[in-house]
Amino acid sequence: MPGRWVRELSLDYASVIEYNRLTLADYVLDAEILRFSAGLRRDLSRHVFLAVNAGIGGAYGGFLDGFLNWYHTILGIRMLEREHRPENQFLYTITLPNGSSVKRASSDLFLEDTRLGLGIRYNSLLQTVFSVTLPTSTAPDGYGRGVPSYGLLNTLRMQLDPRMVYEGSLGLGYTRAHGDFLAYQRESFVSATSGLRLRVWGRHSLFANVFYHSPSYTGTTLPSLDRKELSLDFGWILRTHRGREWRIGMTEDLQPGGPTVDLIFRFGRTF
Repeated sequence: MPGRWVRELSLDYASVIEYNRLTLADYVLDAEILRFSAGLRRDLSRHVFLAVNAGIGGAYGGFLDGFLNWYHTILGIRMLEREHRPENQFLYTITLPNGSSVKRASSDLFLEDTRLGLGIRYNSLLQTVFSVTLPTSTAPDGYGRGVPSYGLLNTLRMQLDPRMVYEGSLGLGYTRAHGDFLAYQRESFVSATSGLRLRVWGRHSLFANVFYHSPSYTGTTLPSLDRKELSLDFGWILRTHRGREWRIGMTEDLQPGGPTVDLIFRFGRTF
C-alpha cells in the first residue's frame, strides 16, 4: 500500500573458524560475529518502492567454542581446525602468495555499511531491486566494503499450493577492487537463492533456503577465498493475525570445502 512503512529487525550471531596453513599463503580466522540490522521499506506506488538497511556489528573471541565442541562431539564430527586454536580467542590474519600480509583487529561494536534500494514490482510473482551500498562502516579494516558497491536482484515468488511457497532469486553485483589485496580481488559477482516455505499448522511455517555466491578472490591458493560460497538457511516462522512475522533460524555452511561459518543463529521480526 503506497505510503505505508514496513519495518524489519534481524539479529545474527555466528561462530567462524578458518585454519589454512599453506606453503605460499596463510589464512586463520577464529571469531564470533554479531550483526543487528534494521530495514525500512516504503511503497511509492503499487509497483515502485524504496528500501534502506543499516546496522551495527561486532567481532570478538566470544563464548560459543565450548558449546560447539560439545555439539560436534554429539554429532560425531571431528573438527581439526578447532583443535589448533584455544577456546574463545580471537585471531584474524592473512598472508598471500605475493607476500602481502595483514592482521585484523577485533571490535566490540561498530556501524555497518548502509544499503539503499529502489524496487520495481512487475506483478505478484516478480520484482527487481537496484541497490547501492555506501561505505559508512566504522569497523576496523577488513569488515566494511570501503568503497560503494552496486547490485541488481531479481526475485521470483510463487504460491505452489495453499501451504507451500517457493522463492528464488538471481543477483548481480559490482565492487571496485581496493585495499590490501587489490591484485586478488574480483569486482563482479553473481548470487542465487532457492527455497521453500511450508505452513505446517495454523500460522506456523518451516522454511529452507539454499544460497550461492560466486568467489570473491582469485589466485590466492586459499580455498576459503578462491572458491564459491554455498550455504543452507532453515528455521521456523510465526505469522501473527496482523501480518507480522517472527523468525528463528540457523545457517550451515556447505561450501567451500573445510570449515568456514560453523553456525549462525538467526532471529528476526517483520512488522
